[in-house]
Amino acid sequence: MLAEVKSAGLALGLALGLTFGIALGSALWFALGPAQGQTYFDRPGGDYYRTAVPSGDPEECSTACERDRRCRAWTFSYPTSGRGSAMCWLKNMVPPRVRESGSVSGVRGAGVIEPHREGMESSIDRPGGDLRSVELHNGEGEGACRAACIGEPKCRAWTYARPGYLSRESRCFLKKDIKPPRRKVGFISGVVR
Repeated sequence: MLAEVKSAGLALGLALGLTFGIALGSALWFALGPAQGQTYFDRPGGDYYRTAVPSGDPEECSTACERDRRCRAWTFSYPTSGRGSAMCWLKNMVPPRVRESGSVSGVRGAGVIEPHREGMESSIDRPGGDLRSVELHNGEGEGACRAACIGEPKCRAWTYARPGYLSRESRCFLKKDIKPPRRKVGFISGVVR
């Protein structure tokens, strides 16, 4: 009888220990799991290598860091009207991040996560169904494109192209029809009605 009680006690102890271990391991994974690349942040300093990124895709910069043993962090900058191509900087240290609207940064081991912003679809184009294009002025971005669509009664959706992806300047396309979304780096779209 004593042997059965000891055996049952041991089984219960193992079950509780295993459950606690799994719970603790899961909590640590979510707390300390892989870092993610952060859109709209720069990590100035520590640069040892710079290269153009013809595709304009921040994932290429993240991948270049993964493949270089010296790399500890990276920063990707979208093309601007003053600089025709996207750029990638690899870093030999992990500098603190600084908010920068035209950048994506991360540390080695990080993927790229586009932020979820209400009414905006990052890296999405909605080709076709154009009502008209809108000229944007210096410094105006996807928010101005979305506002132009909201202010146009016939506009149902919009697509914003960052500078350097269709032309030197950014472009805004107001849509009379809602077309299916397609993943396309450098574009931001949304549906308003």
